[in-house]
Amino acid sequence: MNFNSEKFNSDTSEILERAAKCEKISEKDGIALMNLTNSNDILNLGIAADRIRKQKVGDIVSFVLNLHINYTNTCISKCEFCAYYKDKEDKGGYVLSVNEILEMIKKAKQISNITEVHIVGALNPEISAEYYEDILKEIRKNFPDLAIKAFTATEIFFIAKKNKSSVKEILERFKDAGLNFMPGGGAEILNDEIRAKICPNKIKSDEWLNVMETAHKLNIKSNATMLYGHIESSGDRIRHILKLRDLQKKTNGFLGFIPLSFHPKGTKLDKERIVKMPVSGIEDLKVIAVSRILLNNFDNVRAYWVMMGKNLAQVALHYGANDFDGTVGKENITYSAGKISERSAGIDELKNLIKGAGRIPAIRTTDYKIIEILE
Repeated sequence: MNFNSEKFNSDTSEILERAAKCEKISEKDGIALMNLTNSNDILNLGIAADRIRKQKVGDIVSFVLNLHINYTNTCISKCEFCAYYKDKEDKGGYVLSVNEILEMIKKAKQISNITEVHIVGALNPEISAEYYEDILKEIRKNFPDLAIKAFTATEIFFIAKKNKSSVKEILERFKDAGLNFMPGGGAEILNDEIRAKICPNKIKSDEWLNVMETAHKLNIKSNATMLYGHIESSGDRIRHILKLRDLQKKTNGFLGFIPLSFHPKGTKLDKERIVKMPVSGIEDLKVIAVSRILLNNFDNVRAYWVMMGKNLAQVALHYGANDFDGTVGKENITYSAGKISERSAGIDELKNLIKGAGRIPAIRTTDYKIIEILE
């Protein structure tokens, strides 16, 4: 594909030519792509990312029938970017019982026959390790065919530390109890200087990566995420993505990459007037495209409609994304930050959005095996 034109920056064209040939892109080149502002260059960025997507995974855009469950919102981390957490003494704090979780799954199975439950929460010191095990055991007992994707690296590290256990020991216990996969949350930006400002009480960058590496070695595959649009720089984003690329080269344990666009409403970053608005749709599309170009050892890049909104997520399918997440059900964390997108989606709605983008919609498993192509 020829990107050389008087309309386009020659340096950008050269990078995109190499990207389209699936050559590895450097940190310097990645930053240059993330900093593009010329509209023609950004369109060309999308063309390159879309071509790589087509070469790697074809025209199928998949989604999973899933339910998100947030088991508690009581948290000692108190991240600057979070509008979801409550202190122990706050009104509105909760911990779901195991029976409440089972009932939520039962209802979701009746409505859409979900194949995956996605369970994440907060760093609640009042919860024992046995609570997490009981959740896993009871779901496995009552819904033996359901894929259980649960507990971020941050939660696993916290549980291990609280119980004076190793991360490996906790993961082995949870795997024995029924854990199949892990979500990719808690990564935020893998730069400890940034983390010291936005999530000082949370797991460090190397600790997050080490939890994921340990999980992958135990054959617990996971997703990977990046929270962007707060106080990070373009360089921070690129170095984050490259750390994921390096770990994937080592373990091949990441199923997919999910860029998460920060929504500041109700967070400390908003209240302190540090970040007032989400990034633009153009910035969202650039992140998707650059992620696809740099992550040459990831098959799947997700357009997470819960944060992007459904219409922009549809456009992202032309900027390198090949997955539309899922039906989701009730998601509380992004919703607490004032996200205007709905908290759930139906099969027909997702199918029509994907077909409207000129792609082939399909229902998948948690590990991206196609269950059904939708006509």
